[in-house]
Amino acid sequence: MALIAPRIFLIALAILLSHRSLADTQPVVVCYPGGPVSEDEANKAMNAMLGFIEKKGGWPSQTFTSFFSSDVTGCKNLLEEKQPAFAITSLGIFLSEEKALPIDPVVQPKMRGTTNEQFHLVAAKGRYTSLESAKGATVGGTVFDEGEFIRKIVFQGKLNPEQDFQLKPSRQAIRALRALDKGEIDAVLLNGQQFAALSSLNMKTSIESFYDSPEIPMMGLIANRSDRKSTSLNSRHIPLSRM
Repeated sequence: MALIAPRIFLIALAILLSHRSLADTQPVVVCYPGGPVSEDEANKAMNAMLGFIEKKGGWPSQTFTSFFSSDVTGCKNLLEEKQPAFAITSLGIFLSEEKALPIDPVVQPKMRGTTNEQFHLVAAKGRYTSLESAKGATVGGTVFDEGEFIRKIVFQGKLNPEQDFQLKPSRQAIRALRALDKGEIDAVLLNGQQFAALSSLNMKTSIESFYDSPEIPMMGLIANRSDRKSTSLNSRHIPLSRM
């Protein structure tokens, strides 16, 4: 798991929390749907970063505790159960939970000079010409855990991946791309970061994107607006398309 993005958000979290008086242990929920890392490994890494924040902020050890999940249902359960003042989550989970939970986005990432990303459906060059032409294809990728988000936002309701594709989910994009290179699957759905790394791979098959999603805001740190100290620090809300 690449922890660069969570590390950036934890720095932002430290700034936000620098004005707070903390008495009880503070849960920090981190959601990474479809990620390849185990929850134990992720929690160890996140708690190490939180320990750094505690030290720099002058808070007692174990003031913060990380709760990580790479499962969509697990993420939603953690947000509801822990009611964290802050969490790092995906856009899909935020959009699905914002009506049920008092949450607002407060920090948005900026990568490669942009705060948006696109999803790309890739296949062997010339294999498909449009999204519709790929109906019935065997499609891999790490992002299909958030089915409604993919259907409504990424594919704009043009097709239902669970009905129109034969899905072969993977915990690692590289595994799905290797399967594509071997002809074991027909296409792979990649997020922006995965697509940007595509050119660095040594593949026998010439790969192209035959469907590019609209630009979608990247998601980052969210705050619980029922916590008045959190919302008082929320000076900037990010406009997001709703599901």
